[in-house]
Amino acid sequence: VIGLMSGTSLDGVDAALIESDGEALVRPGPSLSIPYDADMRALLRTALETARTQERGASVPAAIGDAERRLTEIHAQAVNDLVQKTGPVDLVGFHGQTILHRPARRLTWQIGDGALLARRTGIDVVNRFRHADVAAGGQGAPLMPLYHAALAAGSSLPKPLVVVNIGDRKSGV
Repeated sequence: VIGLMSGTSLDGVDAALIESDGEALVRPGPSLSIPYDADMRALLRTALETARTQERGASVPAAIGDAERRLTEIHAQAVNDLVQKTGPVDLVGFHGQTILHRPARRLTWQIGDGALLARRTGIDVVNRFRHADVAAGGQGAPLMPLYHAALAAGSSLPKPLVVVNIGDRKSGV
């Protein structure tokens, strides 16, 4: 599986191949990063500001739609570039870019078009998992506890083991 992430720092896309059985096997593979250029960072900042002033409704403002299309294209480039290094993969996990996150209100908004990404890469894409987690009362990171549990189970690190995800409060997302 190739996992994709673009964080609140708006610095770019990270793509990594990870092999796991979901329980105790975690084998990291090749990875790469594609930095955003200044225009993309500006487009994402506009999407963040737009989302803050107009929480998700029936229509998506053009500024957010434009950011989503461009973001998805950059993620497709990352997947295609990584597949050149790894060979075929079974699946892509696509987080998208968070532009609004209020889990206490069961609200989160990630941009990224999973169907477009699947068309551009020819690989099945799993996305919107953060939405489902927040809707169910979670904090929006449903895969991290599974990954950390498998990583800890397969490691020789002393137990008990604590993993802390601090996050980035600077972005205001």
